[in-house]
Amino acid sequence: MKGKGRLEEVARFFRQREELGAGDLYMDGLTRDEALAFVADRTGNAVPVGRSATQASSPTEAEIAPSPTPDTLDLSALDYDALRQAAMGCQRCRLARDRSNVVFSDGNPTARLMVVGEAPGANEDRTGLPFVGQAGKLLDLMLASIDLSRRDSVYICNVLKCRPPGNRDPMQDEIESCSPYLKRQIELVAPEVILAVGTFSAKLLTGASKPLGRLRGEIYSYEGVPLIVTYHPAALLRNRGWTRPAWDDLQLLRQVLDNR
Repeated sequence: MKGKGRLEEVARFFRQREELGAGDLYMDGLTRDEALAFVADRTGNAVPVGRSATQASSPTEAEIAPSPTPDTLDLSALDYDALRQAAMGCQRCRLARDRSNVVFSDGNPTARLMVVGEAPGANEDRTGLPFVGQAGKLLDLMLASIDLSRRDSVYICNVLKCRPPGNRDPMQDEIESCSPYLKRQIELVAPEVILAVGTFSAKLLTGASKPLGRLRGEIYSYEGVPLIVTYHPAALLRNRGWTRPAWDDLQLLRQVLDNR
């Protein structure tokens, strides 16, 4: 019945050409497969020239499973270089439209400490590196006060890899789109301790919704890795009253590192 239906479609095709007064159809220069493809194309069952009629009903593997893009990749299967390359071309959220650079990381990928910030600012977007403005300078001084440096013993990244317009707060859907990169970074770097700086990184990594002032001062665990929470350096520049609590957090961080 299927073959009969196809023959009826072909016959109807030729009758329509005759009724419309169309010219002769010369197909003697076509191979059998090309002729079938030509007719099938006009009956709504396209068969690309160069593929046989039997192949037409069996899509190729490429047609069934298109090549993955940075937006559909399983990030959990990527090594460090592949993960970074995927982030460079990421289009998972609206922030990709206006970024100058993806801000993936800075520091030592084999570091003992991972510092996780919130999102890039203007300087970071321009340079492609996290914490390079005044807040970055303060962060370096904070780390130096407990004998750490991004060159040797610290790996630095953010929850978001692209700058939100006007340095606004990250939106929840942006965090959800970008956090798989951070999760894989943590798995690959395998730090001994994580320091979350700022509200958004603290809430994401602790899973708690309390204000930052109530989150800090404790030792948490992220996937078995000790986690300390403190104020973002940019917040410390605006509010000197948080300097002493931040210093206490650094001492707690140093204590955890020394006990590892």
